[in-house]
Amino acid sequence: MARNPRRDLLAGLTVAIVALPLALGFGVSSGLGAEAGLATAVVAGALAALFGGSNLQVSGPTGAMTVVLVPIVAEYGPGGVLTVGLLAGLMLIALALLRAGRYMRYIPAPVVEGFTLGIACVIGLQQIPNALGVAKPDGDRVLMVTWRAVEAFVRAPNWTAVALAAGVAAVMLAGARWRPTVPFSIVAVIVATVVARVFHLDAAAPIGDLPSGLPAPSLGFLDLSALGSLLAPAVAVAALAALESLLSATVADGMTVGQKHDPDKELFGQGVANLAAPLFGGVPATAAIARTAVNVRTGAGSRLAALTHAAVLAVIVFAAAPLVSKIPLAALAGVLLATAIRMVEVSSLRAMARATRSDGLVLVLTAVATLALDLVYAVIIGLVVAGALALRAVAQQARMDQVDFRPDLPGEHSDEEHALLAEHIVAYRIDGPLFFAGAHRFLLELSEVADVRVVILRMSRITTIDATGALVLKDAVEKLNRRSIAVMTSGIRPGQRQVLASVGALDLLRLEGREYATTPEAIAGARDHLQGAGVLPVVPAQSPAPVTEEAAR
Repeated sequence: MARNPRRDLLAGLTVAIVALPLALGFGVSSGLGAEAGLATAVVAGALAALFGGSNLQVSGPTGAMTVVLVPIVAEYGPGGVLTVGLLAGLMLIALALLRAGRYMRYIPAPVVEGFTLGIACVIGLQQIPNALGVAKPDGDRVLMVTWRAVEAFVRAPNWTAVALAAGVAAVMLAGARWRPTVPFSIVAVIVATVVARVFHLDAAAPIGDLPSGLPAPSLGFLDLSALGSLLAPAVAVAALAALESLLSATVADGMTVGQKHDPDKELFGQGVANLAAPLFGGVPATAAIARTAVNVRTGAGSRLAALTHAAVLAVIVFAAAPLVSKIPLAALAGVLLATAIRMVEVSSLRAMARATRSDGLVLVLTAVATLALDLVYAVIIGLVVAGALALRAVAQQARMDQVDFRPDLPGEHSDEEHALLAEHIVAYRIDGPLFFAGAHRFLLELSEVADVRVVILRMSRITTIDATGALVLKDAVEKLNRRSIAVMTSGIRPGQRQVLASVGALDLLRLEGREYATTPEAIAGARDHLQGAGVLPVVPAQSPAPVTEEAAR
């Protein structure tokens, strides 16, 4: 994409206008106040743009992060949140140095969709107290807090707050359909603020006083004795920042041509941003998918747009704090309610639910866990369930079929000889993975083999084998040997030898002299074994037939 500074400046201004009410709203929702949201948007937004791995990413306070922060504020207070942000920044930098960014791409789409749906529900429920114009009830469980807020509203209704919140949300949702490029969020907030001031709507509580500028950087919040108890919340914040930032960067790449982010550099940038934001009283930050999308759609092509967004917000902090302080909390609640609704893509959810039952189950479980537990547990549950279902599907694809070894017999043989060999030899071909999820099924099948003297295992089509699979194979060979049934193998791949050797399976086969490169050689070995045992008559050696690629498998 060609550089166009003028277009980047315009994109940055547009994103700043969109980001202002969101930064204020998420700051209020986090429990640290609107000034914390603004500080995060300015400091983290600038540093993540400078040091991050995406040219188009816009960072700041987000709804997903707010969901994680609310219980941390309730338990540890504002100082605890700032310390958590500092620790999370260090963890993100460590992840970047360990080059862990590449592994985020393995998170399944149903987990991401369920995660997003759950976050949207939590963000919406978090706004209920301000939207109803009641004081936020105590508690860190969003469902309980919402229920108590509704009870308080029923006892003393505040229809002014409801009207402002509903009006702002309606303008944003309708405007997004009518003119997607117009920042209706700021328009709706300005109108709501003017109406509240002109008509002296005392029931519409404003944000309150804001400092005219950023505070001096300080580590005064740091309590070294509390670091141990804050490690777990910091891991949750770092994991969420990494997940959301890399997801946002991937979305940005998909919306453009020629842009590609560096995942490890992006983690480093987010680490630096989260290391600095708490020093200025800011909450932990991450990349914002909605603001990044606005940045791309308005023509941004370089980091200048994200830097402009941070600079414009800084000017607002210094020059317009008295005006911003007059914005009604109900209006900000309306902005976040509309944001939560727009996060839910019904068509995407429907497609995911219809794909497979497993995908639908993972999506629902992740969304419910996000709402009932917290985001980190939700992602862990989603990944565990998705992994278990994927392993089950892969294990079901693995097969062990009895095959006719007649085409692979070396030399010429009469029908009687074929029949005699078939009475004593059985051949199996294993297809697919031989690993812990399904290996024991093969052990049961092999253990049931009866009335034969030799089993040939054709192993060239095994796609992967782990220690469990190798142990199961070893156990099967030992059990068959105890029943005086010899086991021959053919086609073991070089990459599988180390695993088989580590558990002693390869040594067992070599000790018995029963490991062969090709199936015809294994059949010849089986015939020699039967002749040595007196089961087959000794016949003159015959010239082996040419070994084809298929016969070697």
